[in-house]
Parts: sequence; structure tokens; C-alpha cells
Amino acid sequence: THRPASLYKLLPPAEARRILKKLEIHYTPKHGSWLDIAEIELNVMTRQCLSRRISNIDLLIKELSTWEDERNSNKATVDWQFKTSDARIKLKSLYPVL
Repeated sequence: THRPASLYKLLPPAEARRILKKLEIHYTPKHGSWLDIAEIELNVMTRQCLSRRISNIDLLIKELSTWEDERNSNKATVDWQFKTSDARIKLKSLYPVL
């Protein structure tokens, strides 16, 4: 939905072009978005909580709930290996020039 071609699929060419002239689309960097954080947490959950067979859904819900409560009480964070300023250098093609 965030590609100019989507408008051309939905609208007549003249209308799509008119709207595109007004839009300024900013793409989220692939290697620095909230989705990466979610994937990191899912990997942690898999290693810490789901690394074995869990026999029934009730036990699974209990295990995940306990794991989630512990992560939240410990205020677990993602430890990025570089700072934003470093990211702007290493991933300069993904960041807009400010």
C-alpha cells in the first residue's frame, strides 16, 4: 500500500499522479524499525520459553504469561549494537539527509 503503483491500481492515472505530487513517502529503514524489536523479542521468547515441547494449551498460556510478566518486571530492553549517529553512517542509504 505504500508504493506509488498502488495508487495507479486503484485510481485513474491522472488522479493517481495528482495525489502522488502531494505525497512525500518516507520508508522505515529495514534494519532499525519497531518490527526488528518485535522479532528480537520473539526470538528471545523462543529460546527462553518455547525451546521444549509443551503438552497443552493451558500450560502454554501459563508459561508465556509467566515469561511475559518476568520480562516486563525486569524492564527488558533491546541492546542495539550501535547508536543512531553510527547507524546514519553505516546505513546512510536508508536514512534521509537532515
